[in-house]
Amino acid sequence: MASSVSRISTTVRSSARALLVRTAFRVGAYVDPRDTLRAASKLFSTPFGSSRDRALAAPIGDAACDSFEMDGHRIATYVWGDPTHQPYVLFAHGWSSHGTRFLPWVPRLREAGYAVVAFDQPAHGRSTGDRTTLPDFACTLFAVACRFGPAAALIAHSLGGAAASVALANGLQAERIILIAPAADPLAATERFARAIRLPQRLWRALIDSFERSVGVAFDDLQAHRNAPRIARPALIVHDVEDREVPWSEGERYARYWSGARLLSTQGLGHNRIAGYASVIDAAMRFLRGETVGDRVVSSPNLPYGFA
Repeated sequence: MASSVSRISTTVRSSARALLVRTAFRVGAYVDPRDTLRAASKLFSTPFGSSRDRALAAPIGDAACDSFEMDGHRIATYVWGDPTHQPYVLFAHGWSSHGTRFLPWVPRLREAGYAVVAFDQPAHGRSTGDRTTLPDFACTLFAVACRFGPAAALIAHSLGGAAASVALANGLQAERIILIAPAADPLAATERFARAIRLPQRLWRALIDSFERSVGVAFDDLQAHRNAPRIARPALIVHDVEDREVPWSEGERYARYWSGARLLSTQGLGHNRIAGYASVIDAAMRFLRGETVGDRVVSSPNLPYGFA
C-alpha cells in the first residue's frame, strides 16, 4: 500500500511540474522569447535529473570499471572479459540512460565467447558533464570504439542507435550491428520536444537553428536516410510497434535505407523494456550467430521519403 501511495504521489508531483514547465514556456515565448529559447536549448540538451541517480544505483555485475579523458570530460567504461584477446560487443545506451542498463545481455554474450564493453555518455551515469547532444553521443561512441579496437558487434538503443549510425557512416568499425528502437529523425525528435513543453513553432525553428550553429552540424546530416546507405554491414533493427517515444516508423526507415539490414517488429514492449527483454536478446544472439532474423523491408513510393 505504501509503495502504491508513493507511486501516486510521484506521478502527481511529476504532472504538476510538467504543467508548470509548459506554462512557463507558453508564457515566456511571448514575454521574453530570447530567454525562453535559451531555456529550451538547455533543457533539450540536459538529461533527466533522476537518471544519474538511477545509474549510480544500478548493479554492474563483475564489470571492470575504468575511465578516460575526452574533451574535458571523464568517460566511464565497463568491461566484462578481455576485449584485447576476445571478440567483443560494444553497447551504446540512449538518452537519460547508462551503460550498465545492458547488464541482462552480459551472461549470454560471455557464454558465447564475447567480451563486452559499455560506457556512459557525457552527462550520464558515472561520466562527467551536465549537457550533451547527438553529435556528442556519436563522437564519444567513436572514441570508445577507437580505444578498444574494431568490435565484433555494436548494439545500440534509442539515441544510441542514432549515434551509432552517424559514427558508422563516418568510419567506426563493427562487423554486425543491432539497433534497438533507434531514433532516426532529429527534426521529428525536436518537434516532439517542442510539443511536450508547448514551445511555439517559431521558437521550435529557432531552436533548430541555434542547435545547428552551436554544434556545427546540420540536422539533415544526422538523418537516418542520409547515413544508413553508407553503412555496408549486416544489421538487425528491432522496434516495437507501440513505441510511444520513438515511433516504429523510424526503425522501419533504418531497415529500408540500410541495404544489409532486416527489421524485427515486436508488440507490447514499448521503448525501454524492449532493450532488455529475453526474446529480443534471444533474437540478437541468433543474428550474431549468422542466422536470418527479421524481415527485409522493401522500398515503396507510398512510404515516407519514397524509394531507398
